[in-house]
Amino acid sequence: MITLNTLFHQLKENPVNWALLAVLAYVVRSYVSSAKAITVSPKHPEVMLFKTYNPKELRAFDGNADNGRILMAVNGSVYDVTRGRNFYGPGGPYGNFAGRDASRGLAKNSFDMDMLTDDDKPIDKLEDLNKDEWDSLREWEQHFANKYLLVGTLVENP
Repeated sequence: MITLNTLFHQLKENPVNWALLAVLAYVVRSYVSSAKAITVSPKHPEVMLFKTYNPKELRAFDGNADNGRILMAVNGSVYDVTRGRNFYGPGGPYGNFAGRDASRGLAKNSFDMDMLTDDDKPIDKLEDLNKDEWDSLREWEQHFANKYLLVGTLVENP
């Protein structure tokens, strides 16, 4: 096994070793400096204006349209959850909430279709929720507010 003293002694004795060490240092430096990652700017997403949505308008944003946008209403606020497509898109575990008011289902921690109000009926006022269900809904609302872009409010159909 070569020790540091032996290595320094060999470098001192033979000038060719100095040249080899310099070439090695240059090659390592060139390799390390050329290995920098090339960054590609992500495509800017389609701009969404803050606006009011009624339940019928919201249905168009279930992830199946050409633009692929997914919007979801939670306690009167509409969020763009497109970047969570694996969860909220077609076939996702929360996919039935896409393009809908998900408030009742989130409050009751239920993904059943009967938790969703028909598009042509008035918005669910959630008057029968108990304290625990309201707490659950508020936690979900906070989750969406922290993670997704607020793009509007939910209003009654005309």
